[in-house]
Amino acid sequence: MSNEKKRKKAKVNPELDGLNVEIDTFGEIKFNYNIDKINDFLDKTVDDKKLRNKPSKNDESEEESDYKD
Repeated sequence: MSNEKKRKKAKVNPELDGLNVEIDTFGEIKFNYNIDKINDFLDKTVDDKKLRNKPSKNDESEEESDYKD
């Protein structure tokens, strides 16, 4: 018998198909997917409670242009 556990493939969103995350013996997280793509996906799909009431970047730039006049 092997001491290693057989790992099942996790279910992921089709947009992140092929994503594999591992933690090595030093505790470092290893991705086989670009972290920027993961962040873009999370920005699109996950609601951030801290940012609900804050204006978006586009709104801020419009407000700044109003003050410049």
